[in-house]
Amino acid sequence: MLESNVEKFALERSGREFMYKPTEKTGVIEVDNFPELGKLTALRFLEWVQKNPQGVVSLPTGKTPEHFIKYVSKYLKHWSDANVQKELQQYGLNSQKPDLSELHFVQIDEFYPIDPNQKNSFYYYVKKYYIDGFGLDPDKAMFMDLWHVGVPANMTLKDIFPDGVVDLSLRNRHPATHQERLQKAVIEAVDQYCTDYESRIREMGGIGFFLGGIGPDGHIAFNIKGSDHYSTTRLTATNYETQAAAASDLGGIEVSRNRLVVTIGLQTITYNKHAVAIIIAAGEAKSRIVAEAIEREKNNLYPATILQGLQNARFYLTKGAASRLVERRFVDFKSMEELPADKIERALINVAVKNDKKIIELTQADLKKDIFTKEILRRSGKDYTKILRSVESSLMSKIDAGIKPITNVTFMHTAPHHDDIMLGYLPYINHLVRTPLNTHYFAYMTSGFNAVTNYYVLNLLENLLKYLEKPGFRQLLEEGYFRGRSSNRDWDVYHYLDGVASHSRTIKDEANARRLLRILIYLYEEESIEHLKDRIKELVDYFRTQYPGKKDLAHIQMIKGMIREWEADLLWAHLGFDSKSVKHLRLGFYKGDMFTEDPEFVRDVRPIRQLMEQITPDVVTLAFDPEGSGPDTHYKVMQAIAEALKEYMKKKGRKEPEIWGYRNVWYRFHPTEANVYVPVSLNSMAVMESMFMYSFGSQRDASFPSYELDGPFSRLAQKIQADQFQTLKTCLGDDYFNENTHPRLRACHGLCFIKKMTVPEFLEQTTALKKKMEANQK
Repeated sequence: MLESNVEKFALERSGREFMYKPTEKTGVIEVDNFPELGKLTALRFLEWVQKNPQGVVSLPTGKTPEHFIKYVSKYLKHWSDANVQKELQQYGLNSQKPDLSELHFVQIDEFYPIDPNQKNSFYYYVKKYYIDGFGLDPDKAMFMDLWHVGVPANMTLKDIFPDGVVDLSLRNRHPATHQERLQKAVIEAVDQYCTDYESRIREMGGIGFFLGGIGPDGHIAFNIKGSDHYSTTRLTATNYETQAAAASDLGGIEVSRNRLVVTIGLQTITYNKHAVAIIIAAGEAKSRIVAEAIEREKNNLYPATILQGLQNARFYLTKGAASRLVERRFVDFKSMEELPADKIERALINVAVKNDKKIIELTQADLKKDIFTKEILRRSGKDYTKILRSVESSLMSKIDAGIKPITNVTFMHTAPHHDDIMLGYLPYINHLVRTPLNTHYFAYMTSGFNAVTNYYVLNLLENLLKYLEKPGFRQLLEEGYFRGRSSNRDWDVYHYLDGVASHSRTIKDEANARRLLRILIYLYEEESIEHLKDRIKELVDYFRTQYPGKKDLAHIQMIKGMIREWEADLLWAHLGFDSKSVKHLRLGFYKGDMFTEDPEFVRDVRPIRQLMEQITPDVVTLAFDPEGSGPDTHYKVMQAIAEALKEYMKKKGRKEPEIWGYRNVWYRFHPTEANVYVPVSLNSMAVMESMFMYSFGSQRDASFPSYELDGPFSRLAQKIQADQFQTLKTCLGDDYFNENTHPRLRACHGLCFIKKMTVPEFLEQTTALKKKMEANQK
């Protein structure tokens, strides 16, 4: 029975039950999108504060609570406004504005070691957004400031752990050196600090309101997969998934690998048996781990299952995050008056994969074991074998679409980031470029500077200093190589690829130096070698002294972004495209802030429309994130392209381009969602690996990798393509591929999925999503 008016209203509006038994073990409230998730959470928090003005709260950090923070701040600032009061009453809150200054705040977790004054520390985050932002009393807050804990008065934590590595084996062994004796003493002091921290929480009665996200391995706070359900506040190591997720905060996986964490424990969260504990999750990427947390029995491998023991535990989810909850999917499925072909196809693919059988070989008994296909049998007047053949035929037609020749087409390939296109569908491009009758342009919407680490730029700068001393390099400068014609930019590229062809590191290093010098000359409007040397030395000092993960100055962002652009130039030069075919738009909403701006028409939409007018494309490709809760940049770029298309199509008589939606390593299509399957050969996989590793120097060692694979993105893309192929191979049978008359299908070992749409179909989805988001943000 729900006691919260906010939850009652939200649940009623969702049209869902709170819990679908027998599979769900924790209650769920669904919303349409990411902003609405923040709104619901903010209202529930304020409702709780009204009833518990001196309660104990723990609130999350990172990007997940973006809209929660925005809505709480909005309501507090505009509490007396008529529209706000109307909305608050609608959700059942009373008119009395809550006073947050009496709350007791408990910081959930922190990296270790880290200077709390760093802007990427969680201490800094909670001080900025919760203490200052919400008006909480810092004297009533428990912060994880461990910078001086156990450290002798004449030293700093950097002196104790100079490389940032903390060896926890010192807990159980004798130190071998003076440095290790210092380290052991500090570790012991931190352990005591954690025990005291836990004691203080319990003395207050435990946490009354806990809000958290869920990590890729299922962690809540930093209680990673495998954490003891009786765990308390502690200093501990993390796993690879958590390190990958934290890489963007800490400036790269090379940093996060070496960081420990201090975290409250699972028992800390559940110590107060009356606590309201809410986990928020958005997007299909979280759907698997969310389903495991809600539907699994209590298990150390699924930390969030600990919440099953709390009466007031909840999951607040977007529809995408809830999409793998079986009973909810079935309720939707069963409620349809007519079962659409795509729903039938999805159900049959899932059953075929589950039974490891070809679709055409599924028996009536197989179909009756699954609730979805059992419903299909019940409602269909057809012989079930006709349904099987229909689905089989649909899958084959999608493969046929992927091998159909395409000629006399102008493509405008777009991407939020510089490796999105190649990771999404490079094998398709490999075939599309084989005829000179097609024209290709590659348009990158952001500068992508966040993906370039300080360490990588530092290496490039030191390499450039070395080449500046060479007479040949100075001669290029004197001859005007670095100014004037745009073709000179292409010569940098050709020089680098000569180095690739000849396996010459020297040539590649020189090409990198040429392009970096070109960037600095453009940026500083300076051609004097001596003055440029001074600039470079200033930059070297900057990159040596800035902590990883700190937001860069504008000109540093520009340098990093132009390095990413250089990498994209190298990529497409492999296939013969010069700089005239590669467009870098550098949309202004992308600024590297924690919470990014929305695109603006003049600044962000108009450049895309103008490019469309120059190209007049027959096909526009884009990263398709229909829920808007994935990587923030993907959604905002998609909406900017949608607005540009609306403007572009206003001219009468203009031919409507076809839209191709792709997904890459962050999201993937279910086979039913795509309508084109492109065969991928081992040759195409090798080409992708080679092009990625030679072109994307800043990504070669995967400083910001996916939590799914400890390696470069090209290998994860290959794995996804191989997995997609195995799904179709199961559904259609080995013989369909191995004995096919078409050589591309006999050579197939992977598949790329594409969703082709008309402009109205694409705009219908983006417009509906945008309206929902804007309605929630008013």
